[in-house]
Amino acid sequence: MAGGNFRRDEDSLPAISEINVTPFVDVVLVLLVIFMVTAPMLVREQMSVNLPKAQSGEKSASQSISIVIDKSGVIRVMEKVIQVSDLVSEIKSLLMANPNAQAVISADQETKHGDVVQVMDLIKSAGLTRFAIQIERK
Repeated sequence: MAGGNFRRDEDSLPAISEINVTPFVDVVLVLLVIFMVTAPMLVREQMSVNLPKAQSGEKSASQSISIVIDKSGVIRVMEKVIQVSDLVSEIKSLLMANPNAQAVISADQETKHGDVVQVMDLIKSAGLTRFAIQIERK
């Protein structure tokens, strides 16, 4: 029989002395990028803000400070819940880091108009004069 004497001996195989981690690092970096891109979309959906709808509207600036007011009046600045009394100091600290920033206010349809006006007034008193109100297109 041809090849009948072929015997695979475990001692003749080379030992694996190191592991190539390059493919693992590549996969981890791709997953990291995917999570970084999708995380803001997931957070915005979980905040349950029902934005008003309008036919006209412009895109916001790329350097923006996100301010969200939900229907119960809770204020979030850059995804962090803050009190109304701390809003001015928070905006001032964000402006120091980025003086050209624009505030984007996202308020629920059921939010009291007075709450939105109060937030806008506090933003202006903090020195941030460029802001926009976020809407959903019809």
